[in-house]
Amino acid sequence: MIKKFLKTYLLTELFKGMGLTFKVLFTPKVTLRYPEEKTPLSPRFRALHALRRYPNGEERCIGCKLCEAVCPALAITIDVQEREDKTRRTTRYDIDLTKCIFCGFCEEACPVDAIVETSLHEYHGETKGDLFYTKEMLLAIGDKYEPIIAKNRELDRKYR
Repeated sequence: MIKKFLKTYLLTELFKGMGLTFKVLFTPKVTLRYPEEKTPLSPRFRALHALRRYPNGEERCIGCKLCEAVCPALAITIDVQEREDKTRRTTRYDIDLTKCIFCGFCEEACPVDAIVETSLHEYHGETKGDLFYTKEMLLAIGDKYEPIIAKNRELDRKYR
C-alpha cells in the first residue's frame, strides 16, 4: 500500500520514461535516404504478380484454374479455351490488385510456375482501374523481369 502510494506521488514511472527518452535521444539514428538507398529484400518477398513463359516463348499457364480456386480474396479471373492440339490456354487472366492480399497461394498452387509474385513493390495506381492487371500486362512484366524472377526462384528453392 505504501509502495503504491510512493510510486504514484513521487512520479517514478514518469522519471523512468523520461530517462529512456533521453537515452534514445542521444543515440545515433539509422536513416535510409529512399529511393537512393534501399533496404535489401528477401527473395521470398511478395509484391507485383507476373506471368512467366517457357524459354521457347510459349506461355506457361495451362489453364488449370487452381490459382483462381485457391485465391481467398477472389482477385483472379480466368477464362480458358482449348486449342487445336487439345491443350488448354487462357484467353483471359486478370488480377485485381485492389482485392489481392498477396498471400502467395496462387503461386503455391500453380503446377507449372506460371504465376509468380515478384519482388517489385514500387508500383502504384492513381485510379482503381490502374491496379487491374490483364494477361498481356502480366506477361509483359514476366518478360521484362524474368532474370530477376528466375534468380529469386532459385534462391527460394531450398525452402520449397
